[in-house]
Amino acid sequence: MDREFLIDLFAGFGPVTIRRMFSGFGISADGINFALALRSGLYLRADETSFARFEEAGSKPFSYETRARTMTVRSYWQVPAHLFDDSDEFAIWARDAFAAAQRAALSKQTRKRAASRRGREQGPARGGGQPGATKPAAKTAKPAKTRKVAKTIRKAPAAGRKTRSATAASGRQKSRTPSSRTR
Repeated sequence: MDREFLIDLFAGFGPVTIRRMFSGFGISADGINFALALRSGLYLRADETSFARFEEAGSKPFSYETRARTMTVRSYWQVPAHLFDDSDEFAIWARDAFAAAQRAALSKQTRKRAASRRGREQGPARGGGQPGATKPAAKTAKPAKTRKVAKTIRKAPAAGRKTRSATAASGRQKSRTPSSRTR
């Protein structure tokens, strides 16, 4: 699908922004993505209210392959083939997809606000002080951090070559032997 085809297809919906995304295009209106045009087809945003409608039309959710398994993204469903011939009905489906994307964006904003409110409410209780009170001074001495010791497997040195640890060990041994000491 090329950009011109998508502009014509979404003309009944209204003005859209089409941007390069992944292996195709992301289609948005008012800054909210509600459709994807990829090599595998055109997908519209869906939610609980529209899943059944897509299933009845014989559509499938967007999916892709990873090395380990097939991933399915239920928030985007393939556009049923009959909609490409009927621009008026396609516009209705596009409006429904945009409404689903708006609901998802609103839900996301609500979750963020609730999380930030919880953080503010729990803040003074953690410190043990009154709201608006200053925090106690931090301790200056910090406990020593423990280091994890990694096991390494070393290759045997090539014939005639000494490794750094072998050289250091042999140097220590030489200094301990009476023959290497000079008086």
